[in-house]
Amino acid sequence: MTNKPAPTAVAIHELIAGRWSPRAYSSEPVSREHLHQVLEAARWAPSSYNAQPWRFLVFDRSVDEVSFKQAFATLVPFNQGWNAPAPVLIAVTTHTLTNKGEVNRCAPYDAGAAAMALVLQAHALGLAAHQMSGFDPNAFRTAFKLPNDVDVIAIISLGHYGEVDKLDPVLREREKSVRQRLPLAEIAYGGGWKKVF
Repeated sequence: MTNKPAPTAVAIHELIAGRWSPRAYSSEPVSREHLHQVLEAARWAPSSYNAQPWRFLVFDRSVDEVSFKQAFATLVPFNQGWNAPAPVLIAVTTHTLTNKGEVNRCAPYDAGAAAMALVLQAHALGLAAHQMSGFDPNAFRTAFKLPNDVDVIAIISLGHYGEVDKLDPVLREREKSVRQRLPLAEIAYGGGWKKVF
């Protein structure tokens, strides 16, 4: 299943409405050209003071299976299950300090913006991308010797869409279910907290 548009209340751009987080992957490798394109999209994300604090660690199974397996091992067992065929994992990390050595409170926000640019570009290329918080940050930090001022925020699996019917029954149902979000009135307020927009 490659197409699962959001049932939006008002029209939004297809690139945003069409992006979703699939779990059915093919084991087909992702081309280096496509990897460069998704990373280039991330490179042009906005950031506070143009600090660009994000750093992406790319684990391409077809290029370096040893490192890929190390990154894969940090995923929680549930995520390991459906990511078994995924050909690429990308860790989203961010520098937590400014170049003056002060805490950069915008760093996670900026890294999130870069990650969103990455997954939107993946969708534009017809690739599947799924952002995950289900991994062990300490194990990842140790395995890849991250500096003290770098946090790992998420891991994105990336690949070609696979066959939904190969997922276990529970995940198969999730994959086919209608996408849902909170109503706009619950996430957007006008002029003050919980005031109607």
